[in-house]
Amino acid sequence: MVQSLVAVLVSLSVTAPLAGQELGEDGFVTSGDVKLHYVTAGQGPLVVMIHGFPDYWYTWRNQMPALAKHFQVVAYDQRGYNQSDQPDGVDNYKTDKLVADLVAVIDHFDQQKAIVVGHDWGGLVAWTFAMTHPERLDRLVILNLPHPRGLLRELANNPQQRLASTYARAFQEPNAADQVTPESLTFWVKGAEAKQKYRQAFRRSSIEGMLNYYKANYPRDVNMDGEELPEFPKVQSPVLMIHGLKDVALLPGALNDTWLWIDNEFTLVTVPQAGHFVQHDAADLVTKRMLLWLTK
Repeated sequence: MVQSLVAVLVSLSVTAPLAGQELGEDGFVTSGDVKLHYVTAGQGPLVVMIHGFPDYWYTWRNQMPALAKHFQVVAYDQRGYNQSDQPDGVDNYKTDKLVADLVAVIDHFDQQKAIVVGHDWGGLVAWTFAMTHPERLDRLVILNLPHPRGLLRELANNPQQRLASTYARAFQEPNAADQVTPESLTFWVKGAEAKQKYRQAFRRSSIEGMLNYYKANYPRDVNMDGEELPEFPKVQSPVLMIHGLKDVALLPGALNDTWLWIDNEFTLVTVPQAGHFVQHDAADLVTKRMLLWLTK
């Protein structure tokens, strides 16, 4: 059942991947007692790229080469994924731990500030980092993850978004990981070489850890009785959002009013023919938009 729910997240086309050795150098950073794997390339201001579910650092393969001509790009495996450690327990996947991982990555490269790019759960980490560590953020790029305030509002008031979030409720069930396989998680990957890389990465990963992101952080009960939703600190840095409008899990209604929660320049790019994995569906557009915005 969970496998079928995963399959409704999004459909996408993946362009032919570059060979791994062409993308950068591997390394590891320690965050508390968790070791995180990363790949880095280029020189210049630090750009940290954070993947979502179900994914790993390799999701940024189409963006890294162009960005590395201007920046030091670091794409890391979030805890639970691929070559990073996979701690047990739901609490080890709470947002504060995930944000601490990002801080550890930035510290590892001896930088006070970084540009942060996040997709899906990586987007939640990036949004939260922006609100809790404003002094350490230069610019923020978010792909297909609405501001938490917008998503909570839609979960409270939009029946279509609640229906679209059914898969997340299933992932919160105690035995959810028993119904998911590494192979099923690659349903969205096209291209034999890319699919094989993803299968290998997911076999190295913890499916329980992946689903703990949902158990630890996805809202279980959003008030439906008109009470005020929680407020969040305003984001102080410039923000670029790129959202594929064919995302069937995160509906575009949650994008409304995002500008109210940002106290700086805000740029929104919607991509009508792209789905949840917009960095693949519209790889060239995403790369060009990011590069233009970050270098202007």
